[in-house]
Amino acid sequence: MDAAATTPDFAALAAELSPALLRYLRRYTGDVGSADDLLQETLIRMARGLADFEGRSSPKTWAFAIATRVAADHFRSPAQRAAIVAIDEADSVADPAPLAEEQRVVDEMNACIRQVIDSLPEDYRAALVLHDLEGQSAREIAEICGATLATVKIRIHRARARLKQALDRQCDFYRDGENVFRCDRKGA
Repeated sequence: MDAAATTPDFAALAAELSPALLRYLRRYTGDVGSADDLLQETLIRMARGLADFEGRSSPKTWAFAIATRVAADHFRSPAQRAAIVAIDEADSVADPAPLAEEQRVVDEMNACIRQVIDSLPEDYRAALVLHDLEGQSAREIAEICGATLATVKIRIHRARARLKQALDRQCDFYRDGENVFRCDRKGA
């Protein structure tokens, strides 16, 4: 069989998968800027490795595996730190427009959940994000992460359990007078 006939076209593959990969990387990292950079690195690695793609998995699974490794490498990097604004520069930072109460509550809940997801071990984080946020099957995740199906199922289960335990420790959940689900940080 001709290798050129079986090798996917990079431009078509990149166009098809970039939106899904970017969404995944944004959810994995919790940072839009980093996700954009990681998508570029993923696409570079895909372009470099496309000639060696053997078709043992789908191109989508192969691309998500590369994105997962790129994101994991990013979090291992010593350069990965939060940006700090010096106190004398703080005056030049514009105050954001006040958010509506509803949006503020949603943002607080999302930030709390994001913090817990970020604290999960890389294997658990990848399994949870791929399964619960990206809708990948456990079998697909096993291919992406290079793990057995049983291992992936365990990672998903343990990630969910850790997420639940951390949220139970940090938050008080309740329904307000309008039956809207809310949470307050404990000790806040």
